[in-house]
Order: sequence, then C-alpha cells, then structure tokens
Amino acid sequence: MVIGVGDSFQKGTKYFRDRLSSKPDWSNKPEPYKEYPGALKIQLPSPDAMAAKASSLAECLRKRASVREFSGEPLDKLTLSFLFWASGGIRTKSKVRSGFEFRTAPSAGALYPIETYVVANRVHGVESGIYHYSVREHSLELLRQGNFGQDVSFAALEQRMCQDAAVVFIWTAIFERTRWKYGQRAYRYVYLDVGHIAQNLALAAAGIGLGSCQIGALFDDEVNAIIGVDGKDESVIYMSAVGVPS
Repeated sequence: MVIGVGDSFQKGTKYFRDRLSSKPDWSNKPEPYKEYPGALKIQLPSPDAMAAKASSLAECLRKRASVREFSGEPLDKLTLSFLFWASGGIRTKSKVRSGFEFRTAPSAGALYPIETYVVANRVHGVESGIYHYSVREHSLELLRQGNFGQDVSFAALEQRMCQDAAVVFIWTAIFERTRWKYGQRAYRYVYLDVGHIAQNLALAAAGIGLGSCQIGALFDDEVNAIIGVDGKDESVIYMSAVGVPS
C-alpha cells in the first residue's frame, strides 16, 4: 500500500500516553480576534428577533439538506446577523469566565482559530462585496466592494450555486492559534472546529426557511486570493452557499 500525506499525518499526530506534548508558553498566546481597523464597518442588528422565530432544533434537523438551487431573492441584515451569530458568534456578552467569551460553537481549548468571511451577492442594506465578520463587535468589515459571485463560483470548481446564492460564507483558519498549544495535532482540531461552525450554520439556515450547501471542493489559492489571505498563516478550509431555495 502506498503511504500518502494523509496517512502520514494521521499516524504522526497520534497521542501516546508517554509522549504528550509539552505545556504551551502562555506569554506567546496568539490574539484570539482578527480585525481590520481601517475597514468600513457595518454594525449588525441583534439576532434575537430572528432567533425567536426559528424552528425548534428537532425541526431544523428534519429540514436540513444540501440545497444547490437558489431563487436569487436577497436576504436582509437581520437574517445575516442571525446566521453569523448562530454559526459562531458570542452567545452573550455577560458570560465571561477565565477570560473566555462563550460562543455558539465549541473549539478545542477555546482557541477559536476559525475566521469567517462572506461574499455578499444580494443582501438588502449591504453593498455587494467581500466582508470579514468581527466576532467581538458582531459587525461586518468591508474588504472589497463589487460583484464577486462569479469569481468565487469559478474558484469552487465552477459550482454555479455560489453565484446564485444570496451569500457565500468562507471559513479560514489562523493555524497558530491552535498550533501554539497543540503542535501538529492542532490541524485535527482546526477541521473539527470548522465542522461545528458549518453545522450550526446549516441548522440555523434550515430553521428560518433558507437553504445551504457546504463546500469542500475548492481551489484553495484562488479563494485565498479573493479574500486576501496568504494561504500559509491563514488559509481557506471550507465554504457554504446560503440563500432562498428556488
């Protein structure tokens, strides 16, 4: 049998009782939030009103399915706010313990290496463009204005749904946030973390009558170039198209 990169990684990142990694240097802990200080910011409304209308968890589970055909109908800022909050936002500002703010999705060591970007194709009150989600401020930071649906569709192996969907969520990982503590084992945790977030998004979308489709088939460097990350310290690992089903 040919041993590939994946096989070597799986073997090389196993934990053994007598060979656990050393304790991290807490003085070098990476910053948990990424922000763009000079970017135009769009404050998102509280998600509470939309959360109150969402279906029960059991109903969301029954409804969730991969949707690849969208009507082209736009979303609004309240809907977008709810999707960001549900997928990986801060549960409530009043809940802080040992310096950690509780979020809607779990993360290994509460290190939260995942950053969220969105390609806004059609959202009332939000110009078409590429935005970064500021978790701490629950706001959008404008990175590039313009129509990028076709570009992201082409980068996602030419999947047309990325152009037809109202928005496309793009998740990246800042690897050092988790690697600082867990070494090479961190890469396992990073992919688990983004899976938690993507599932939250899928269920939240189903709960308010939207469709979503999670996307792992993409040209990494092309997506990285679209959102402006280096592909080394921070790189795309997952995406999701969201919109009103046709």
